Amino acid sequence: MERKMKLGMDVVNFNAAGIDVGSRSHYVAIGQELDNVREFGVYAEDLTALCQWLMESDVTTVAMESTGDYWQNLYVELISFGFEVVLANGKFTKNAKGKKTDVKDCRWIQKLHTLGLLSGSFLPDLTTEQLRTFCRQRGNWIDLAASATHKMQKYLKLLNFRLDVVVKDVCGLTGMKIIEDICKGNLDPLSLAEHRHYNCRKPKEEIASALHGNNRSDYLFGLQQEFEAYKFFQKKIADCDKKIEHFIKQELKQHPERGKMKTTEKPHKRMNKNAPQIKDLNQIAFRYFDGVDLFAIEGLSHSTILTIMSEIGPEGFNKFGSSKQFTSWLRLAPNNKISGGKILSNRVPKGSNRLKIALRQAANAIGNLKGTHLSDFFRRVAYRKGRHSAVSATARKLAVIIWNMITKKIQYQPPKQYLFLDQKRKLGLVNRIKKQMDKFELKPEDLGFKNNLNISNLI
Repeated sequence: MERKMKLGMDVVNFNAAGIDVGSRSHYVAIGQELDNVREFGVYAEDLTALCQWLMESDVTTVAMESTGDYWQNLYVELISFGFEVVLANGKFTKNAKGKKTDVKDCRWIQKLHTLGLLSGSFLPDLTTEQLRTFCRQRGNWIDLAASATHKMQKYLKLLNFRLDVVVKDVCGLTGMKIIEDICKGNLDPLSLAEHRHYNCRKPKEEIASALHGNNRSDYLFGLQQEFEAYKFFQKKIADCDKKIEHFIKQELKQHPERGKMKTTEKPHKRMNKNAPQIKDLNQIAFRYFDGVDLFAIEGLSHSTILTIMSEIGPEGFNKFGSSKQFTSWLRLAPNNKISGGKILSNRVPKGSNRLKIALRQAANAIGNLKGTHLSDFFRRVAYRKGRHSAVSATARKLAVIIWNMITKKIQYQPPKQYLFLDQKRKLGLVNRIKKQMDKFELKPEDLGFKNNLNISNLI
């Protein structure tokens, strides 16, 4: 007679509950019986009643799905009542057997959490979350401003004002003055060409030739509307910059010991028009990360640093045990699929977040540099696998460097130091002098030097 074997699993989380989050109601399970499931609404008093029922049932830990934005208010309420909350990704809880219902979902989540099979998602601290709100709102205004820019270009082309041909940026100094004058009713090409900025490459005559339009009233009205919208969006972006700067400085006031920290200036870090207009962000970021100079990494711009500050924050890096975990969370590490000892696939998994996008943009900028450690790495990968793979590989390398700098409190020390243009010229001059001295077998004394100086000390 065959003996049946029963395979059991150890309970990891005792007194655990599972919540299926919805837009109009939440289903809560504290056990696997139907009597252990209740439905609660989404109003404030309903959330309070939910937490009180969990406390009366001696629940200590709760698991819930990160469904849309509906989980946020419930999460805050659970934290305020002192529960340990695990916010799980929906893809880890979707394999319940049978017909899908809200009751079955919450019981399945409760079962998985009791057995310790759910892992929590990354959530930043409150300060980083507030800064993230301001920065994401700023990003929304930038997207709207870009949309208004495209529509202005469309109306200019319909008016046969080919401003995009004679100026590099329609929303630059020359372009904005010309568009503003057009919206005021000035349609004289020669008069409009007088707004040419001295840095503009095209002469006034060519700019005037590009501004002979058909002057249709409907297109002029549309251009005026989009120009006013663009100015409104720019004002909102400036308001966000002021709020972000004020918030960061208020946060730094809570750490007065960092006030005396100072790093070297970075004149090569130029600010474009979409960069956050925060005064001395170099020193602010150095103090915000407790003496870690992220601006020393070539390719990291002001926008990239602000994204790191707002999306993960200085404390968020400590939630990842290693740089491998950090790059895996960013979806920059290869996802190795192995079967039978053979690697079936090692592609980088799909998915993105704002920090990954910022690091990829920084990696793309590094690919345009010359003579740096990271740009040399970029070119080696690009030569073998193409630029797209080089951007991903360099972004991952940046993530590893940043994680090590912030968690271990070390400075950026590349094997090959970044050199400014004048330093490159001086180095080239010294190398040429060395070659000439070796060629003619000259010594420092022959050149009038009293001491036996090392030429490399002149750099």
